[in-house]
Amino acid sequence: MSDVVRIGDASPFELLTIVSLFLVALIGTVIAYQAYRGYRRNDAPSMFYLAVGLLFLTLCPFLVNVTINTLLDTEQIVIVFVENVSRLFGLVAITYSLYGQH
Repeated sequence: MSDVVRIGDASPFELLTIVSLFLVALIGTVIAYQAYRGYRRNDAPSMFYLAVGLLFLTLCPFLVNVTINTLLDTEQIVIVFVENVSRLFGLVAITYSLYGQH
C-alpha cells in the first residue's frame, strides 16, 4: 500500500501529524478515564456516557487508522468512513450524556 507513512521515510509534517494523532488519542483517553472515575465515584450515568463518547471520539479513530493500515490493504475512503462512524458514535454518546434521561 503506497499511502502508508513509514516513520523512517516520513517528512517533518508527517511526523507532526502522527504525533498529534497520538496525543489526541492519549489525552482523550486520560479525560475519558477521569470521567469514568467520576461515574464510579458518584454513580452518575451521564459520566459513563461521556467517557464512552470521548473514547469513540478520540481513541477509536486512532486505533482504527493504525490497525487497518497495518493489517489490511484497504482503500483510504474505507478508513475515513470507519473513523467518521466512530466519531459519530462518540458525539451521540456525549450528546446523550448531556441531554439523555438519567
